[in-house]
Amino acid sequence: MQYIDDFFGYPIPQFFQNIIIAVTAVAIGILLTFIIRKTFKFFSRYWATFQIESIIKHLNGPVSVFVPLLLLNISLGFMVMNLVFKVQIGRIIEISLTILFAVILIRAIKVLEDHFYHKYDLNKEDNLKERKIRTQLQFIRKFVVSLIVLVTVAIVLLSFESMRKIGAGLLTGVGIGGIIIGFAAQKSLGNLLAGFQIAFTQPIRIDDVLIVEGEWGRVEEITLTYVVVSIWDQRRLVLPITYFIEKPFQNWTRVSAQLLGTVFLYLDYTIPIPALREELTRILIDHPLWDKRVNVVQLTDNKESTVEVRFLMSARNSGQAFDLRCDVREGMIDFIRTNYPESLPKTRVEFNGKRDESTLLPFPA
Repeated sequence: MQYIDDFFGYPIPQFFQNIIIAVTAVAIGILLTFIIRKTFKFFSRYWATFQIESIIKHLNGPVSVFVPLLLLNISLGFMVMNLVFKVQIGRIIEISLTILFAVILIRAIKVLEDHFYHKYDLNKEDNLKERKIRTQLQFIRKFVVSLIVLVTVAIVLLSFESMRKIGAGLLTGVGIGGIIIGFAAQKSLGNLLAGFQIAFTQPIRIDDVLIVEGEWGRVEEITLTYVVVSIWDQRRLVLPITYFIEKPFQNWTRVSAQLLGTVFLYLDYTIPIPALREELTRILIDHPLWDKRVNVVQLTDNKESTVEVRFLMSARNSGQAFDLRCDVREGMIDFIRTNYPESLPKTRVEFNGKRDESTLLPFPA
């Protein structure tokens, strides 16, 4: 073991010198991350900006490890040790730095997503623009994150000589293997292309209201391969993303969140339609969910024993339209039952009042 003079003329083993260099590098890295963290917290305390809070939340952990590890990697150049051992340590540190850098990139994307989510809030009555942007952002984020993960895994594998040989062997057998992989990946590539098409042509968006597979729900999540629809009764309907390219469905919020609601009542022919119009107007004027756009009563059909009366009203979004329809239906039925009970649906049986004496049987005494 080699010795060199150090403080006070006492020799220190090279092994301990390496440890001192490593500890010093790590300590400086920890000090730098501490200064960076305190700086951001200082600004967040006085400016209280959403972006700084998001940066601290998402990047504090990985940066606190990345900076000391980066300085440790730099300090390896000042250490004296066995070359093979030094190469192995350097490779481990470089792989760790590669993974941490990928994590930092993914967290940085999350910070950008938080910024846009904060800027384009869905809690608006007319949130068409916000839903467009969020749908594109969600798909782009997942695609970029998947790309970062794949590139990181590739870089890590290429750092091993044995993995490079395996990769070269796979490339030489690209013939049959390529065909098999092509068939296996066909469905995944189709899903990916369908995801791009949905993200930018946008037949559906985040928070859109859909009628799909006979269910009413909102688009909760759009991934690279599937779409999650939150059903009104808190169930989740999971569909492949290609479903929305290949099959028909209803989108109630495709152009605007505003929606028309209808209520159908089947009443007797004696019902006075003008009275129903006046009552609907009275109900809607006092109702907080009506957006004051549409207020119509129409006699839309007639059957043998009843007429079909349609009450048409408007609301700011589908949820409010549903609640408004329920309230109008309840109010109109109560109004008809109270004021025009004879106009409720009835079944008529008519007798002509004549007696046929020949068909009457004698009553036994």
